[in-house]
Amino acid sequence: MAKHDLETRRLAKLRSYAIDQAMTRFHQEYPDFKPEAIVASICAYEEEGNIGSVLDQMPATMNGRPYTTLVVVDGGEDRTAAIARNYPGVKVIEFPVNLGHGVALQVTYRYCIDNQVEFVVTLDADGQNDPAEMPDVLAPLLRDEADFVVASRRLGVDETSDRFRKTGVWFFSFIMNRMTGANLTDTSTGYRALRVTMLADVVDRLTQDQYQTAELLITCLKRGWRAAEVPTVWHPRRSGTTKKGANWLFGFRYTRVVFGTWWRER
Repeated sequence: MAKHDLETRRLAKLRSYAIDQAMTRFHQEYPDFKPEAIVASICAYEEEGNIGSVLDQMPATMNGRPYTTLVVVDGGEDRTAAIARNYPGVKVIEFPVNLGHGVALQVTYRYCIDNQVEFVVTLDADGQNDPAEMPDVLAPLLRDEADFVVASRRLGVDETSDRFRKTGVWFFSFIMNRMTGANLTDTSTGYRALRVTMLADVVDRLTQDQYQTAELLITCLKRGWRAAEVPTVWHPRRSGTTKKGANWLFGFRYTRVVFGTWWRER
């Protein structure tokens, strides 16, 4: 067997072991817990300066319905997990090591599938997304108008100042619309609402450790699921710096994911 294949298998086994450790701790901490039909998932990596303010803003209900707040802590060396655990009702899955934002999302999706959740809303832990907007993001799913709802900063208000990132949002939306036949204005946001039956259809096809937004959206659209958008206000990061890397590196990696996923799903 080639050395590359052995390395791939080794890393896959280590990742599975880390996830198993996290889920074992989760079930020990919350025995017999069953989530609500709606889950709000916040994936966080070293966001101790932001996670508290995000959780403070979580609404009491979503469109009048109860929901579960799930924080998936992707390893790290700070107090993100400890802060989240101090919030009543918040459930925490904590990875022992950093596995990547895409892996944290995949664990969220599989947890929701395994526990018969109907809808999941994902938002960032850095304060750029306003949790008060979650009912608006979820509403098209509840009305059965869509299966995948994107919170669009281009339809709403983008308060950030990075022109390179703003150009990238436009560019990737244009490319992905041409690839899929969609008509979306913001295809690179992690603020979205998802039908869990859709996730059950696509989750085994997801492979990205990072930059999973493009992979998920292209895969869902190419398999015939319905997408819609609602406007959002996109705030500057409350504190700290982005974990996505330099703009040029982020753009290169994101482009590779976009074209790689399109080629796979064409």
